Amino acid sequence: MASLTQQLADTVTQVGVRSSYGEPVEVDGTTIMPVACTSYGFGAGEGGGGLEDAQGEGSGGGGGGMSVPVGAYVSRDGYTRFEPNIIALLAVGVPFVWVAGRALARIIKALKK
Repeated sequence: MASLTQQLADTVTQVGVRSSYGEPVEVDGTTIMPVACTSYGFGAGEGGGGLEDAQGEGSGGGGGGMSVPVGAYVSRDGYTRFEPNIIALLAVGVPFVWVAGRALARIIKALKK
C-alpha cells in the first residue's frame, strides 16, 4: 500500500502548477494563458487480522479532483491583465452570498432578542 501512496504523491507533485495554468496561446498578436483553481484528494486503506472468531480482511482506495476555470491572463500591446471568467465567479459567489445572508439574518435575529 505504501508504494501506491507514493505513486499518487509523485503524480500530484509532477502535475503541480501545470494544472492551474494552461499553455499560452497566441491569437492575432494577443497571448492568452488560462488559469484554473484545482484541487486533488486521495485516500488509502489497509487491513489485517480480525477478532478471535472472525477472519479480517481489508482494502481501500479512492481519489478525486476538480478544476474550475477562473479566468485568463491576456497580454496585448505590451500590457498583461487578468480577465476573470464571470460565469465561474457567479457559480462560486452565489453559494457564498447565500451563506453570508443566512449568517447575517441569524446574527440580526439574535441581537433583537
